[in-house]
Amino acid sequence: MYATYLIIAITCVISFLAFRNEKLISDLILWPPAISRGKQYYRLISYGFIHADGQHLLFNMITLFFFGRLIEQFVMGYVGTLGFAAFYLSAIVVSILPTYMKNIGNPAYRSLGASGAVSAVLFGFVLLQPWTTIYIFFIPCPAIVYAVVYIAYSIYMDRQNSDNINHSAHLWGAAYGVLFLLAMEPRLFGVFLQSLMQPDFR
Repeated sequence: MYATYLIIAITCVISFLAFRNEKLISDLILWPPAISRGKQYYRLISYGFIHADGQHLLFNMITLFFFGRLIEQFVMGYVGTLGFAAFYLSAIVVSILPTYMKNIGNPAYRSLGASGAVSAVLFGFVLLQPWTTIYIFFIPCPAIVYAVVYIAYSIYMDRQNSDNINHSAHLWGAAYGVLFLLAMEPRLFGVFLQSLMQPDFR
């Protein structure tokens, strides 16, 4: 799954360079005034290729490694490898747009990381294989159960607004991942509902 590996490699390289270069972070991070006033629209994508620290990067890239390959394989059957790359890049943009619009006049706001796009990939996987066992910090859990808990937690934390994590991007990314796959193959919705009714723990 070449696009997944390439995205991971590029993200790791840029993130590692940014760890040691404050100017690079400043040039790539999502900062609303630079977009709305400076017309630096590239930031709507570039922010997804830098991370706050190694743990942030590692969590996102491990998730992308395990779930991106399956989603890429599925998407390739409809729009090819470049279509998967377009899906991932567009997920970076779509997942951050509500936050950007909310903070368009806020010069103190910053955002970085691939979490929104990774959520799109992860929830695309949940749509395809809702009962597959995934491991969250080495704890086995059906994908659909994790998805429900993840959504509830993200909604709660987004309303609390008590940390520096962009939970809104996680939610919008998750929704976009599901809608993108359904747009390619509407029959997936019926298959998903049928799968929910017939648990198959694997």
